[in-house]
Order: sequence, then structure tokens, then C-alpha cells
Amino acid sequence: MTDPLDTTSDRRPGGRTARVRAQVLDAVRAELAERGHEGLTVEGVATRAGVHRATVYRRWRDVGGLLVDAIEAAGEIDWQPPDTGSLRGDLTALNQEIQESLVVRPSFAVALMAASFHSEQAARAQTQLWADRYAQCEVLVARAVGRGELPAQHTDARSLLIAATAPLYHELVLLRAGQDPQLPARAADAAVLAAAAGAFSVRGEESG
Repeated sequence: MTDPLDTTSDRRPGGRTARVRAQVLDAVRAELAERGHEGLTVEGVATRAGVHRATVYRRWRDVGGLLVDAIEAAGEIDWQPPDTGSLRGDLTALNQEIQESLVVRPSFAVALMAASFHSEQAARAQTQLWADRYAQCEVLVARAVGRGELPAQHTDARSLLIAATAPLYHELVLLRAGQDPQLPARAADAAVLAAAAGAFSVRGEESG
């Protein structure tokens, strides 16, 4: 859900293999952000990374493989959801991170979204990454329930989180609006008010 991406991870192999992967993924992000999916090539990535193209072909095979690894690297980030002491504060901080990733130029996050429409491999990997990030952020809702900020009924955390973050993508990606310092808080406020009114409560069999 957030960017920029730091590919450092304990799960990554060490030594030269790790260095080559880091160089190549840095090149993928730069090439994709600057040239878009149409301009992303194995040769261009290899040149920018300073490695032989045979190395890239051997490990990643094609552009789809490069995109998938770049997305998977995002999932390796040791990122934690905000913890400000309130649901409104947490959602506002989360939205601020999202806004920063979408308005920076060039935006790797936006370029990656566009690329996912051209690569089935990238689309699957990005869908999984977003699902994982939303699952990770469900703790924001659990904490809010524990503080008594939300109704006693079971709250659909995923629906609440999507409602809180969707306006950022709608305004900044679909409508191509400029950065709005008030948007993160405004979107968070709307979601919190809806949640407090029970808009995301699940009752009866649905809560099972």
C-alpha cells in the first residue's frame, strides 16, 4: 500500500547475489517510473543496473519476472502500520504515506499500477501485495475496537480500510488531482464517522 520501496530484507540472499538483485530492482523502479511499462526492457534494466543482460535473463527471464520481483521486494519491507493512539490519527497517517507515494514525480507506485494492466504476472503479484498490506493494517481497527472507538458489533476491518484509503487513489490517480494537504485527514474522518455509525458492522451469521 506504501512507497517508496526499500528492498532490504532478511529473506534476501547475501553476498553478490543480493547486490545484483538490489542493483537490478533499483533499475527496474527507475526505468518504470521514467519510461512506463512500454519503455521497460530487459536490456534497458541491465544497462542501467550495470550487469550483463544474460544475468537478468537467467534470473528474471523477462519484463514480467522483473515486475513480479519488484513487487515482491515491496512486501519484504519491514513496514509497520501507524500507531498514533486513535483510529482517526492512524488512518490519517496511513493516508499521508499513500499520498506521498502517489504525488512524488516520477511515481513508481503509479507506474507499477499502470504496468499491472499490461502484465498478468504483475497484476497477480500486486493484488497479493495489496491484500497483505490491508491484512497488516487490520490491527488499526482491532486497536480502535479495544479503545472503544468503534461499535461493539464486529467491524469489517477490510471494508473500513478500503473506504478510508480509496479517496486517495480516486483523487490522485483517476482524477489526477494535485496534492491536497487536507485529503488524508478528510478521507480518514469520513471513514471513522461511517464506522462509528455502524456502516462497517457485521451482524449475525456474517460475523462468523
